[in-house]
Amino acid sequence: MTGAGDLRVSDRLTIPADELQWRFSASRGPGGQHVNTANTRVEVRFDVAASPSLTDDQRARLLDRLGPEVRVVSQSERSQARNRAVARERLATRLARALVVPRVRRPTRATRASVERRLDAKSRQSERKQQRRPPGRDDD
Repeated sequence: MTGAGDLRVSDRLTIPADELQWRFSASRGPGGQHVNTANTRVEVRFDVAASPSLTDDQRARLLDRLGPEVRVVSQSERSQARNRAVARERLATRLARALVVPRVRRPTRATRASVERRLDAKSRQSERKQQRRPPGRDDD
């Protein structure tokens, strides 16, 4: 069962809320006078190296691609709550992308039909170019 503040990254990974470290500070973004009084800039950190919720494979992949700590900052919105939501989304997206295992490409041979089609196209192109030559030239 996941808690309200837990971060769902994928079907196989949910990060508990207590593993996320939040920092708030004054934003440099839009907001007028409000920006001088409210801490709307949000920074969220996730310690990959020390997280007990990751499997060994997930930890190795994240350490390789993102490093020992993942940090996301949001200050584009006027409200701290909205910046928190944006930061959570960005963190989840960043972690999910880093966890994707690329498919292994297995080289395949060209089919006989595709080879024949390619050779037919080459010979048609060759004939087309030969027909464009002026008559009487025997350079071949």
